[in-house]
Formats: sequence, C-alpha cells, structure tokens
Amino acid sequence: MKVGILGSGDVGKALAAGFSQHRHSVTIGTRDPAKLAAFASQRQGVRVASFRETSTFGDVIVLAVKGSAAADVLRDADEDHIEGKIVIDTTNPISDTPPKNGVLDYFTSEESLMERLQREFSGARFVKAFSCVGSALMVHPKLSGGPPTMFICGNDAEAKNTVTGVLDQFGWEVEDLGAVEAARAIEPLAVLWCIPGFLRNDWVHAFKMLR
Repeated sequence: MKVGILGSGDVGKALAAGFSQHRHSVTIGTRDPAKLAAFASQRQGVRVASFRETSTFGDVIVLAVKGSAAADVLRDADEDHIEGKIVIDTTNPISDTPPKNGVLDYFTSEESLMERLQREFSGARFVKAFSCVGSALMVHPKLSGGPPTMFICGNDAEAKNTVTGVLDQFGWEVEDLGAVEAARAIEPLAVLWCIPGFLRNDWVHAFKMLR
C-alpha cells in the first residue's frame, strides 16, 4: 500500500518503520522536514513531505499527532485529499494538565475524539487503532502472554478489514468493537495503559482479550 503518516513523533516514526519493514511505500508528513531527514535516510521506501503532500500520496492515512492537534493537522492536509480514504486514528484526547496519581485527564466528556473527527471530516473512513499501547510495542510486540489484542472501531467495514490486515502483519490479535461510538470506550484505555508507567516506570505491557 501507499501509506501517508501525518505526524513525526514517536508514534509516527514507529509506524513508518513498521510499514516500511513490510514493504509498503511510506511518506511521513511534518511541518519540519529537516528533523526527519536522518530517520528517512535510514529506511528504504520512506520519504518526508508536508501534510498536504502526504495526504495526497497515501491510499491509507495514519493520524499520529497529539489529540489536541488532530483536527488542525487534518485541515492542513486538506479534507479533499482524505475524502474516501482510510484514516487510522491513533490519537487520544489527552489534556495539557499533568497526570494526577498517574491518571491522565482528557479534554472530551461524553463523546470521543474520533467521533468529533469523523463528524468534521465526514468523507474520510476513520478506524481507531494503535491508541491503547505505547509506540515501542506497536509493531511486533514481544510479550510473554503471546500476541496482545488491539481494539478497533469505525463505521466502514471495508476500512476495518484493511486495518485488521495491517494489525495481523504487525503481530496483533484484533477485536472489532463496532461503530465509531465504541471509541468512547477505546480511547480511555490509554489512561489505564499509562498508569503503571507513571507510577512504576512500567511501559512494557498491553491488553489481551481472553475467552
């Protein structure tokens, strides 16, 4: 696939490396291309561009920015350029306030961030994924309990099938929780995931659905 990644932080770079490893063509979008020059030069098939160029390039778009910046980045990418495309939404609505006793605060209340994004960018096919684990474990996580579970949701079945294929490649089991409203339950999993990290510096864990 041709994958356009919006965001040049740890999540964007981890997923860019993962897609490149599996021979997908990758463009990673940033407002400061110079800071990614060394990263791209070390990975065959990865190039750096603006948000708009990245969204034009990608058949699949990965939204990998701070939750507070997500809508602005998609506006910069241009709604016309993401029309009809799959957008893998990795974001969480984390507020700027510091965690209290290890618990993050969110700037959303009843609805999820992905619901807001899907409503504004209604032509895109959003799928929530990669939002409940740290960047170091997003691609081929090595954990003692076997493959962990990635919880996904979205309104488009074909888009979720495509994202499930990516997650299979990346070493995950997938649990499809249904339509976009399920992001109200998935996004808070990042709060839970972070608590052991903030309290005990334990960042090497993931969730698993058992039956």
